[in-house]
Amino acid sequence: MPQLSLHTPLGEITVSEEDGAIVALDWGRGRDQAATPLLARARDQLQDYFDGTRTAFDLPLAPHGTEFQRKVWDALCAIPAGETRTYADIARAVGCRAARAIGQANGANPIPILIPCHRVVAADGTLGGYSGGEGEATKRYLLDLEGAAPGGRTLFTAARRRGTIRTRPE
Repeated sequence: MPQLSLHTPLGEITVSEEDGAIVALDWGRGRDQAATPLLARARDQLQDYFDGTRTAFDLPLAPHGTEFQRKVWDALCAIPAGETRTYADIARAVGCRAARAIGQANGANPIPILIPCHRVVAADGTLGGYSGGEGEATKRYLLDLEGAAPGGRTLFTAARRRGTIRTRPE
């Protein structure tokens, strides 16, 4: 499986391709480096994202997962950059009664950042979990990055400035 790694403010990440689509984004350096045209495009778009000049990705994605997980991931892709939704919001959007199931699908997301699971927060204003990078600190970084993007400000950032979001249990 072709992979391409890139340096980001969050450390190295590796994007993997299979059958002409992105199937994974992993933290750390990949073993098999191959700059296919798609992986080079993904690298360029991710670098633009981290530079604050891109808010949306234009890449074919094919995450491996259950039908329910893919439904959740499709709902995540509909969240605009600079905005957040709660786990309950996503549950309602996919016709699920359990917000916890949304958290589990988020945790199983094989293409974080490109499928923006970091844009999902808890109903009580806490960040909720994040399985990528350094966990909560990575999620906070991504939300803050998107809050600084042209035309957008995350609800998380605005609420944190007002003091209504806690980033760790008290």
